[in-house]
Amino acid sequence: MKNSPPKIAAEEKRHSAQRGASEDAAEGAANDFGLVMILRLAACLCFAGWTWVHYYWEAPYGVLLWQDATYDFAESLGVSWDEFVGTGADDGWLQTWLSRITWLYVGCTILTLTVRRQSKFQMIALVGSCGLLTVLSYAKYVGAQRQLPMFVEHGGQILAPLLLVLALRFGARHRVTMIAAMVAMIMTFAGHGCYAIGWWPTPSIFYGMISVSLGVEYETANTLLRAAGVLDFAVCLAIFVPAIRIWAAGYATLWGFFTAAARPVAGMSMSLNYWGADQFLHEAVLRAPHFLIPLYLFVLWCRQKSAVPSEATKPAKQPATTSADHSALAIEFTS
Repeated sequence: MKNSPPKIAAEEKRHSAQRGASEDAAEGAANDFGLVMILRLAACLCFAGWTWVHYYWEAPYGVLLWQDATYDFAESLGVSWDEFVGTGADDGWLQTWLSRITWLYVGCTILTLTVRRQSKFQMIALVGSCGLLTVLSYAKYVGAQRQLPMFVEHGGQILAPLLLVLALRFGARHRVTMIAAMVAMIMTFAGHGCYAIGWWPTPSIFYGMISVSLGVEYETANTLLRAAGVLDFAVCLAIFVPAIRIWAAGYATLWGFFTAAARPVAGMSMSLNYWGADQFLHEAVLRAPHFLIPLYLFVLWCRQKSAVPSEATKPAKQPATTSADHSALAIEFTS
């Protein structure tokens, strides 16, 4: 028995809806992939940069561990003073254990590349890696005479692994992921702004980087820093204004990249071994979240804006089909 026209129309409508849903799902997956890759790169580069610090240089934990309490703990384990501090030829107990933290950072770097939505154990480990970055940032904070902006500025780095996990667990376009990224960006720029605007003593390296990179004197560098500090706080507020948040995220991406790149640009020289890359390049790499997290927000908001159809492109409403229309169609079909 042949299907009636209403049934045929219903079948076509159902298949069309299924095709549309499949196309939307495929497009959403493609959008999520690009956004996830940005967050994956941010976390990976952050851990890779700090891995180099642990391996080649010395991590900043000394301010926390070179204390009597640490030695008392080692002594309770049967470690003598010579074994604790080391000799000229060998590292001591403390340096040995600090060097082993390098492998934790190597593992975290690999995790950022291998973690997938189905990898629950890896995602839990990656959330735990935020604790490593938190301890590291706290050590930097203590070493900076407990200046609050020093810890706040590291917020983007601390939250980078968590953002990757949220993007995999809930989706890169999910509201929770977006809000967490906004918090990370605000922490980075607010911490930097407090130093740049002069609310806390501006580090001399800020002046040095601007003077060397741009070839300007101290007075000009100071003026540029104060202006940058004002813009840092303006960006933190502007991302809450839908009309201008795309521009704010775009500016934050560029400024975050330039401030990260300023370290190797100002420090590297042809006269140094390896052009000084071993000394300065990692300073830009570990700061990748400072510009990649704003880039994630910029791309996300651009896609959201382009996905909203304008009034002119919205399809015209079709008139509702009445039962009389169905009856007339059925009579025409049977005749």
